[in-house]
Amino acid sequence: MSNVQTGLARWHAYMDSHGDTGLLSAMMAEDAVFHSPVVHTPQVGKPVVMAYLLAAAEVLGNDSFRYVRELVDGHEVMLEFVTELDRIAVNGVDIIRFDEAGMISDFKVMVRPLKAINAVWQMMGAQLASVKK
Repeated sequence: MSNVQTGLARWHAYMDSHGDTGLLSAMMAEDAVFHSPVVHTPQVGKPVVMAYLLAAAEVLGNDSFRYVRELVDGHEVMLEFVTELDRIAVNGVDIIRFDEAGMISDFKVMVRPLKAINAVWQMMGAQLASVKK
């Protein structure tokens, strides 16, 4: 099994755990970068990336969340997901780059449609604000 396949299997285990902090921490590179669909600048460093991903698990990881497509190309994977937030259908992709050790080094999230982006922005903002308190 390649490092990418191992990393991807670990990611799916994390998603199945509904936000297990220890599992996420064990697969995150110290210099990881997160690209948010609503924040203009990349978020750099393991603690910041983990905060965003844990908040996303809280907001998006409901009973309707599921991955519907998976593409693997070299060290990168694209996972298309669907979920529902307050009766709004959300469609998005997680684009994950794994380093040579199979750790997450780059994570980008894209979401559509605009109504879904707005809902995610509001809910993620509230979730991240509660973490910072």
